[in-house]
Amino acid sequence: MRTPICFALVSLLVFGHGMAHADLAKGKAVYEKTCAVCHASGLAGAPKYGDAAGWAPRIKGGVAALYGSALNGKPPAMPKKGGALDTPDAEIKSAVDYMVASVQTKADAKKDEKKPEDKSAKSDKSVEAAAKSPPAAQAAAAATAAPAPAAAPSQAAAGAAAAGAVAAAAPSPAIGGNADVNAFNRLLKPAGKRNLPPTEDGIHDPTNDGTAALQPPLAAYGNLPKSNAGNRIDWVQAIGGKKINPRWDRLDPKAEPVVMDLNIIREVKGSMPDVVYPHKQHTEWLDCSNCHPAIFVPQKGANQISMAAILLGQKCGVCHGKVAFPVSECRNCHSKKKDLPVAAAQKTAETK
Repeated sequence: MRTPICFALVSLLVFGHGMAHADLAKGKAVYEKTCAVCHASGLAGAPKYGDAAGWAPRIKGGVAALYGSALNGKPPAMPKKGGALDTPDAEIKSAVDYMVASVQTKADAKKDEKKPEDKSAKSDKSVEAAAKSPPAAQAAAAATAAPAPAAAPSQAAAGAAAAGAVAAAAPSPAIGGNADVNAFNRLLKPAGKRNLPPTEDGIHDPTNDGTAALQPPLAAYGNLPKSNAGNRIDWVQAIGGKKINPRWDRLDPKAEPVVMDLNIIREVKGSMPDVVYPHKQHTEWLDCSNCHPAIFVPQKGANQISMAAILLGQKCGVCHGKVAFPVSECRNCHSKKKDLPVAAAQKTAETK
C-alpha cells in the first residue's frame, strides 16, 4: 500500500514541471491510436497503463530517458515512436506524459483516501478524480490490437518498402492482357527460369556493365538451405542458422535489429487453418517501418485483408510473390489447425 504513495512523490518531483505544460488531451489521442497496442495489456514487457509498480523504475530514470526511449526505441521490443514514425516528437512526448499522469492520478487518489475529510470535501474529491480518471474501457479495447514493431528503419529497407508500395499500386500487366497468367507473381516460374543470371532475369539492366559483374544467384545460393517454394531457398532457416547476416543499417555496420517475438493469429472462416503471422521471422530481417503504417495500420480493425487483395499485390502481396515466397504455399501462412467441434469430432471417430 505504501508503494503508490512513494511512487507519486518520486514521479511528481521528476515530472511536476513538465506535466504542468503537457497537452494531455493530445497525449490521450496518441496513446489510444498507437501506444495502447502494447501498453494497455503489457505486451512484450511494456509497462501497463496505470500500473505504478511497472512505471516506477522507468520514471526514476528521469523524463529525458523516457522521452528518449519513446522517440528512438529501446530493445528488445520498443519500436521507434511505437512504429508511428510520422508522429511529431511533441505528440509522442505528450503520450508519455499522459501515461505517467495515469499512475500519478491513481497514487494521488489512494493518498487522498487516507485523509480524514468532511462529506463536502469527499464530494469535491470524487468529482476531481472522475475528471482525471483514464478511459480504461477504451484502453482495454485497444489492447487486442496488432502490435507495432521495432527500431529505427534502415534507409535501404525503407526504400524497399516504398518500391513495394509503388509496385502494389501499379496494375498488373498480366490482368486483362496476353501475358502469362502467372506473370504477376514472378516467383511462380518453371524450374528453368528460376534464379537466372542478372543479365537474364528481367530485373537488371542487361546493357549495364555492372550487371555482368554481379554474382549469379545459383552460385550465391549454393550453400543455403533449400525450399520447395519461391526461389527454392529457405530464407528463414538461412538466417536462423547464421548462413546469412543481413545488415540492419546502411550506414552503421554495428546497428542491431530490434526483434519482436510475437505471433498474430488471424482467424479465417471455414475449415481452412487460421493464419499465423510471426513477427520474429520478419523483424529479424526487416525494420517494422517497412510494413507499418503504409501497408498495415497498427490498429485493431483497421486492416481488411483478403486473398483477392493479396493476389492483386496488396497487403501481404506487396512482398510475397515478388521478393518472398509466393502465395501458392498456403500452409506456410495457414498453419494453425482449428479444433473440431465436439459433435463433428465424435462423428469422425464413429466413421473410422
